[in-house]
Amino acid sequence: MTNTTAVTLDREELRLLVADVLDLDPAEVTDTAHFTDDLDVDSLMALEITVRLEREYGVKMKETELAAITTLEGTYQLLASKLGSSQ
Repeated sequence: MTNTTAVTLDREELRLLVADVLDLDPAEVTDTAHFTDDLDVDSLMALEITVRLEREYGVKMKETELAAITTLEGTYQLLASKLGSSQ
């Protein structure tokens, strides 16, 4: 993590972050793997992913947006829209 004002969203860095939180091999965190159904993410792990995303990317997640955090692709799209609108 760098201390610059611009935050770059990289899909592979996002994959590594999610894999780190879930203690999985990054290869298991495919773009379409469902966090709950395929990766056995429980509510505590989902909360930890959200907190790490907020901290890493400097965004605040609204409760209504959390539904998008079910796959890496959905998470990437949500972050891309949030970062795009904040720049």
